[in-house]
Amino acid sequence: MIERTLFTPDHDAFRDAFRRFVEKEVAPFHAQWEEDGHVDRELWRKAGANGYLCATMPEGYGGAGADKLYSVVQMEELARGGFSGVGFGLHSEIVAPYLLHYGSEEQKQRYLPRLASGDMVGAIAMSEPAAGSDLQGIQSTAARQADGSFLLNGSKTFITNGWHADLVIVVAKTDPAAGAKGTSLLLVERGMQGFERGKRLKKLGLKAQDTSELFFDNVRVPADNLLGGAALENRGFVCLMEQLPWERIQIAVTAVEAAQAAIDWTVQYVKDRRVFGQPVAAFQNTRYKLAELQTEVQVARVFVDKCLELVLQDKLDTATASMAKYWTTDLQCKVMDECVQLHGGYGYMWEVPITRAYADARVQRIYGGTNEIMKEVITRSMGLGAK
Repeated sequence: MIERTLFTPDHDAFRDAFRRFVEKEVAPFHAQWEEDGHVDRELWRKAGANGYLCATMPEGYGGAGADKLYSVVQMEELARGGFSGVGFGLHSEIVAPYLLHYGSEEQKQRYLPRLASGDMVGAIAMSEPAAGSDLQGIQSTAARQADGSFLLNGSKTFITNGWHADLVIVVAKTDPAAGAKGTSLLLVERGMQGFERGKRLKKLGLKAQDTSELFFDNVRVPADNLLGGAALENRGFVCLMEQLPWERIQIAVTAVEAAQAAIDWTVQYVKDRRVFGQPVAAFQNTRYKLAELQTEVQVARVFVDKCLELVLQDKLDTATASMAKYWTTDLQCKVMDECVQLHGGYGYMWEVPITRAYADARVQRIYGGTNEIMKEVITRSMGLGAK
């Protein structure tokens, strides 16, 4: 295999430490969390106490000032173990960066240290019952009031960390007549009157992830809770578009690592499992199929690692991130399907890791923008977009 050159010895030491944390605090409990529909809230505080939340945020805001590869390490380790219920990535590398890049100094001081400690769990609310990948189609509104506050109305669905969330970045129309140019981002806190959570949604996979509906009924959001203040009013769509490449590469990172884990589990299984008096690995079809899958995952790994290099240089463009997201998640689903087949009947049993990984994989082609949307983004970069 091609040696990875992204990580330094410090990254490797961090990986070892985080792996031990996962083995102690996540692995023994994840199956029960899948039954419960959410991880233990205390996990967030333990992660914060160990420096595993918001590590890339500046030290002045409770982080460690680390580069993004430290977060990539966490994503890979959780994906490698199939621990899909743990929502650290969205909390640390989507919610916190919005605050860092666009928040006022007061907003950063108010929220980032609490996110880093695990005392506060973050979520971002984009998708609505009638608006998924089409963010311009959102219907939630936030009307300015005489005192400068906003009156927020609407609903959101499929919200990761939604049930645990203490802080939600809500995408809403502050000027509905202006379309995408009338969108703002509001900081909504647990306990605000009129802000309610619906049921935790039962999903095909990601069963330990507390995905929820959110409802806003005349929620009065103070003027100080407009992300970035007045300067960013009606500029929320621009902020969303700027952050999507990093979000999509995070999906690609987990796709590649989950696919590699599936291959590793399957290699071990076909060595151990015997049919017709010999190991399943003895059959040419088995070996060739695994060779094909490993080749494709290796190709994907090299491409994603190059994208991560571009992230560190702040040079990753939207089209390239879209390529990585669509290609790797399509591949992830292909790998899972083939590995389930090689497991035979055991590949259909929930207690076998490949079965859960198969179920977890399917949403990867949907969230972060569907893969069809990714192809649309790519074609536009080629000058082929619809007029």
